[in-house]
Amino acid sequence: MAFPATRTKDPTLPQKLDRFSQSWKRYSGMIRVVYSTLLRQPSQLADVQHTFWLLDNTAYRHPASHVSGEHHPWRVEVVACVFRKDSRRDISKFVAAIADLIGLDGALGTEKEIRHRIARRLQPFLYHVVANHSMMLELPLPNQTTQIYQIGPTGDNGIASQVLNIGVRHIEDGLRVLSHVRGVRDRATMETTFAGPEGWLVVSDIDDTIKYTQTSDTTGIIRTTFAEEPKPIPGMPQLYSRIEKRFEPTWFYLSASPHNLYPFLRGFLRKHFSPGTLILRDFSWLDISELVKSFTVDTLEYKVDRIRKIWRWFPHRRAICIGDSTQTDPEAYAEIYRRYPEWIHAILIRKVMDVPHMEERNSSKRFAEAFQGVPKHIWRVFEHPRDVYDVLDQIRARDNSSFLH
Repeated sequence: MAFPATRTKDPTLPQKLDRFSQSWKRYSGMIRVVYSTLLRQPSQLADVQHTFWLLDNTAYRHPASHVSGEHHPWRVEVVACVFRKDSRRDISKFVAAIADLIGLDGALGTEKEIRHRIARRLQPFLYHVVANHSMMLELPLPNQTTQIYQIGPTGDNGIASQVLNIGVRHIEDGLRVLSHVRGVRDRATMETTFAGPEGWLVVSDIDDTIKYTQTSDTTGIIRTTFAEEPKPIPGMPQLYSRIEKRFEPTWFYLSASPHNLYPFLRGFLRKHFSPGTLILRDFSWLDISELVKSFTVDTLEYKVDRIRKIWRWFPHRRAICIGDSTQTDPEAYAEIYRRYPEWIHAILIRKVMDVPHMEERNSSKRFAEAFQGVPKHIWRVFEHPRDVYDVLDQIRARDNSSFLH
């Protein structure tokens, strides 16, 4: 692939990126031959010889239950990923290539520490994904009942996605249950949060909204993703804690990052923010060059599509959207407001000032054009999270006033 233009002082970076991409693609091509063979075989049941990921999710009731008052079935979308265990152990040449791309320095720690960190983060991009396999999911529910579902088969990217009908039983709003793949309880778990049709929800971007990523720079993306310890944006954990206490929302973290980064990003969110559903982009599992592409290409269409899906699950909840100015969050959230004006109660955009070359993206003209037709009381651009504390107060005041009337 052709890498996006990058702002860097290293004139050899484009050549380095291209060489790295070609090396990776040669490796990927060999794996695709194996996939095409597997897809011609009958579906098989994955077992302890495989590694599983189950993505956390949010269960919802059919929106009609809000209107009719009837108890409609709970549903939940399950996304599962299957890999061949201990695949691709020798990744030293790819670690060396990443180290060369970013230019190792002592600010990140010792060279040994950095290379170990790169190897750990890089591993999910090198797993041999397993196509045409299914698994048995055990989903525990209240009153000591456990439901069993077959998930799969996986596609050629090793991913299976399907919606389960859990039934109409009474389940308390906000309940969290931990499911697992039968036979691998300790290594493949999924947390499901049950969320009723009413209340609040938050749709939050991750990169440069709550996590320092430098998405406006190719080297920055690679460095913060593979070599650095993830850092929250100062003040954002406190802002999200404030939102959690005041609104008790259902959380959706929407990122343009590929599924390969799920364990990395899930760990970051668990450490610094409220738990929620992490929605990632289904880009290639086989080519790390897709990482940079995922942050920069067609992000507007991707985010609008995923937020519309959230709306279909929870059309009667009240939504707060939070993003930043590096990519297309203002335009995506404004588009959603124009489609569902009664649903969006606030759009908060962090003006990113701590990465270079953001003048055009941070211009008043850009925001005015992005939010054309969106009422001024709905959107706010801020530099420090405390600058929007008053917005939260205003939202609560409007909400209380609407309730009284």
